[in-house]
Amino acid sequence: MPLELTTYRHSNDLPPLPGTDTFHSAELFRTYEATPGYRPLLVVAWEDGHPLGKMLGVIRRSVRLTPPAFIHRCEIYGTGEYFVPPSRQPALFAVLLQQLTREALKHSFLIEFRNLEDPKFGYLPFKQNGYFPVNWLRVRNSLHEERSIESRFSPSRLRQIRKGLQNGAEVREACSPEETESFARMLHHVYSFKIRRHFPSLRFFRELERQFMERQQSRIFVVTYRGRIIGGSACIYSGTTAYLWFSGGMRKTYALQYPGILAVWAALRDARQRGYRHLEYMDVGLPFRRHGYRDFVLRFGGKQISTRRWFRFRWEWLNRLLSKFYE
Repeated sequence: MPLELTTYRHSNDLPPLPGTDTFHSAELFRTYEATPGYRPLLVVAWEDGHPLGKMLGVIRRSVRLTPPAFIHRCEIYGTGEYFVPPSRQPALFAVLLQQLTREALKHSFLIEFRNLEDPKFGYLPFKQNGYFPVNWLRVRNSLHEERSIESRFSPSRLRQIRKGLQNGAEVREACSPEETESFARMLHHVYSFKIRRHFPSLRFFRELERQFMERQQSRIFVVTYRGRIIGGSACIYSGTTAYLWFSGGMRKTYALQYPGILAVWAALRDARQRGYRHLEYMDVGLPFRRHGYRDFVLRFGGKQISTRRWFRFRWEWLNRLLSKFYE
């Protein structure tokens, strides 16, 4: 039978689908759907009534410092999830990519594929659909080695963790919806000073906890001092990798407790205890410019890995221009 493509925009229409990739799951689809300002888009390829692959994206509003100041962008993590032999996956990806691009451009000015496991995968389909690549960096910690995760930390980082705990900070997993909301409000305040970093609605974190609770595919850690949440981190888990999606702390008000540092340490320690092979930091910036967050996490012993992201604008002339610039 010929291949059939279905685009889903509402969770009520989703059929039961196989898969273990959290970034293309029904749970993340519902999390996006419940978050104000987010619109999920899931494309599924079928053959004879059986799903062969799926690709999930989310359309959200983006505030920029350069014109146009307000745009809608579609973000996709990875290149989809497939239920066919590896030999068929490139062709199936090309079909899903074409369909998602067509649907996303109806409501988005920019489409971005990020967190690609294999930066070479799908090169030709991306180019054929008008995308251009930008070199990027990933930072991840290896957790499967016998030695402790702290053995890779810089001496100053170890000293800061020790002092933070000695000065009364406590680190643990959030244990109630109220704590999750307090964590999200604190983090929103921290991110408000970082204009160029996107921060979702508080509803995102409530849904992240609720949707993934049963499968334990998400966890939120909090750093407290005298009963107040002063830092924390939010992780999502897929396959053998833990992903640190958001983290931060009130480092100016509680400098002696080092809340941002303890928040990352908590995520690393928990991922190691639960048997994950790596922890990856979700956004560490372009490779050709300094990035404060990348410098911060590298002191936890992570390694830099070269990768790329793929972008496509609605304007064809802009894609052609930037493609020549970045080639």
